[in-house]
Amino acid sequence: MEQHRVDERKSNSESDGSLAIRAAWLHYVGGLTQAAVAKRLGLTSVKVHRLISKAVTEGAVKVTIDGNITECVRLENQLIERFGLGQCIVAPDLGEEGIPLKTLGQAGSSYLQNVLTMRPNITIGLALGRALAAVVHQLPRLDTPNIRFVSLLGGLTRDYSINRDDVLHWIAAKTGAPAYTMPVPLLANSVEDRIVLLAQKGVQDVFTMANNADVKFIGIGTVAQTAQLVASGPIKPEEIIEIARSGAVGEVMGHFYDENGCIVETSLSARMLSVSLEGNKGEVIAVSGGEEKIEAIRAALKGSLLTGLITDELTARAILAYH
Repeated sequence: MEQHRVDERKSNSESDGSLAIRAAWLHYVGGLTQAAVAKRLGLTSVKVHRLISKAVTEGAVKVTIDGNITECVRLENQLIERFGLGQCIVAPDLGEEGIPLKTLGQAGSSYLQNVLTMRPNITIGLALGRALAAVVHQLPRLDTPNIRFVSLLGGLTRDYSINRDDVLHWIAAKTGAPAYTMPVPLLANSVEDRIVLLAQKGVQDVFTMANNADVKFIGIGTVAQTAQLVASGPIKPEEIIEIARSGAVGEVMGHFYDENGCIVETSLSARMLSVSLEGNKGEVIAVSGGEEKIEAIRAALKGSLLTGLITDELTARAILAYH
């Protein structure tokens, strides 16, 4: 009897999933109102509204708009010219408060989808963070088994809910591509422990792959006590205060830098387990935006730490407003 109930719940769930896709298709592609969809499917308007919301929430509905917004293109060109970028995407302002995750997620997923489609045999490094999680969430399902994803820094944290490895798992599930994590923490307990960890064969292989990634897709961190590296556990609040006092204004791939984009050596530097900023740099594309990130983004651009930037309209204007 219990198994029958489980099978029945599973069947109902699958039925709702199929109905949600059909309702969304009729509404968005067929141009029917929700009332018309309800009539077509023999459902109540409330049920149809819930089904369409389900399809949107689960990422089944993707919105694309052909054409460029003139103001955003102008900002892109100005950022490319001023900071010597190879590429830049400025997404329109959607009026979001705080970090514009919806805007960044949409713009970043469109860019990443193009990379996955046009360059099917590359290695992509991911440094992750909230913006990149939004990118992966909005990425449609693709079949790209010949691409490799690899973590750019140690990702084991105390809080599983924001464990970096989760994003690698999501993107592997959406693309069918292999994803390689660094099975080490971001910070070793000591310099000696770091040496031991890096000497492990499996860790060495992943670090080499990450350092040589064709494209490094990263976020940009701050030195605020609300920074992701503090929230996820590797860095303590008192340590980030010390880092800020040493002149750091931002962080990329576990490395802290000052207002000119020069790397700042801190008490944590010798224990950090992350890819090098020297050597085979490849393309380094940052997805970042929001008022709290402006100083850190501009400093990374000044120091030529990035080859590309995906940001929002308000952030782009604020960066260019600095003299």
